[in-house]
Parts: sequence; C-alpha cells; structure tokens
Amino acid sequence: MDKRAWCERKIFAKEIQKGIVRAIAGLGVGHLGGALSLADLLSVLYCDGGALKHDPKNPQWKDRDWLICSKGHAGPALYATLALRGYFPPEELDTLNRPHTRLPSHCDRNLTVGIDMTTGSLGQGASTACGVALAHKMNGAPNTIYLVLGDGESQEGQVWEMALLAAQKKLDNMIAFMDYNHMQIDGATDEINSLGDVVRKFRAFGWFSVEADGHDPGALQAAIDLAKTVKGKPSMIVMNTIKGEGWSKSAGVVGSHSRNISKEEMEEAYAEMDAAIAQYREEAK
Repeated sequence: MDKRAWCERKIFAKEIQKGIVRAIAGLGVGHLGGALSLADLLSVLYCDGGALKHDPKNPQWKDRDWLICSKGHAGPALYATLALRGYFPPEELDTLNRPHTRLPSHCDRNLTVGIDMTTGSLGQGASTACGVALAHKMNGAPNTIYLVLGDGESQEGQVWEMALLAAQKKLDNMIAFMDYNHMQIDGATDEINSLGDVVRKFRAFGWFSVEADGHDPGALQAAIDLAKTVKGKPSMIVMNTIKGEGWSKSAGVVGSHSRNISKEEMEEAYAEMDAAIAQYREEAK
C-alpha cells in the first residue's frame, strides 16, 4: 500500500472515530473503547476500493460480503462507518439508543440498514458467522464472510466450538478478526482469563492464523490479502490494538469500555482527531 492510500485510510478511520464520539456524546454514554479500536479495520474494509464488497444503494445485494460484528456493543463503530458510506444520513447518529431509533446500542439487522447480523450476546455472532459462511459455501456463492471478535468475548466457550466446526467444514470463505486490545469491562484480559498465544491456539484448531498491527492499514490489508489466498481453512487475523485508540482520554484506559462523554469532551476529541486528519492530509501530498 502506497503512502497516499495509507493516509486516506487513516483519514477515513478518524472520520469513523468522530462519528463514534458524536453518537455516544449525543446519548451521553456508550461503549466507546472497543468501538474506537475497530476504526482502522472498518476503514480498510469499507473505504473506497476497500476489501469488503458492498453497495450502499443495494444493501441486500446477494453477492455482497458480510460483516458480522460479534462484539455487538461496538455497534457505534459500524453505524459511523455506514453513515459515512451513505447507508443512512449522518444525523441519525444522534439518535443512538433513543426511543424509536434505528441505531440500538448493539447491532440489530432488523433495525439498521447495512447490518448483516444481530449480535450482542457475546460469542453468538461467532456461531452465526460460521453458519452464514457454511451456507454460502454449500451454495457455491462468491461472498466472503468477515467476523469481528473481542478478546474478552473470546473467553466464551462458544467461540471455540465455532472454531472447531469452521475448520472441520473448511470454511475458507470466512476471515475473522480478533480485536486484541488486552482489556475488557473489568480489567486486563491477561489478569481475568488469559487467552495466551491466540495465533498458535487458532492454528492448533486448524485455522490459518496471523497477527497484524490493528492500527496500520497497510498491515491489515496485507493480512487480508494473504488470508484470501488460503484454501481449505478459515482465517484468523489477530489485531494488536489499543482500547479507546484515537482520543488521549480513552486510549489504553480500562474505563473507556463504557463511559460518559460530555459535549465539552466531544469537542476535545474532535480537536484531536481533526489534528490527526490534517497531519495525514499533509503526509499524503
């Protein structure tokens, strides 16, 4: 990936992060940390020419790729991304989790245009992604099924049951990402229930498994490109990320999992993110 493309993806990621902050500040509280840490991945997937095939004008396009965010509390990250790509007006971000909203706190395919699967009960999105990938493979369909897991979520046994079945069924049309930010709601994952060497664990379960810097668009794109060459195995990309990345008040802070954002803090976050955007635009010249 050349420097210009890299910077364009970082700019788009910052715009996603601004949308996340906008949505959560509008409500006053929300799952901030694990939404912010997904912005670079979502940029690589959804930006112009990104890895994920989709069509905002035809959200149910049968040949589209699917994105299933099993850590459904990171819904604001997806909402911000979809708004930027024209699935619905950005003003709807201000309705997050309010009465009659189309943007609930957790992903709901029956409410939000562009959401492929309802998620929120941790671990269940892993199973549904496996089922969707299996159905497409049985039908000989060309779609890629992308799955996003949290690291705290991956303490769920259901995730590892899925890992066994996906390998058994040789689901090479499924690419999973673990948002390995090393934090969950109650503290550090290593202190609560360590996942150990996740890359080796998934390899032992029969997956193609690599790690990548989850905040480096070039590294993410290279990992996705490599995964797409793998035949006969599902792929896991373990993304090394920082919870709450993008805003100094939330980056690397356990309490950023779910927190209040005041209007004043929203402006502070915007200022930091706009400064980063300006820097990337300068670097892209």
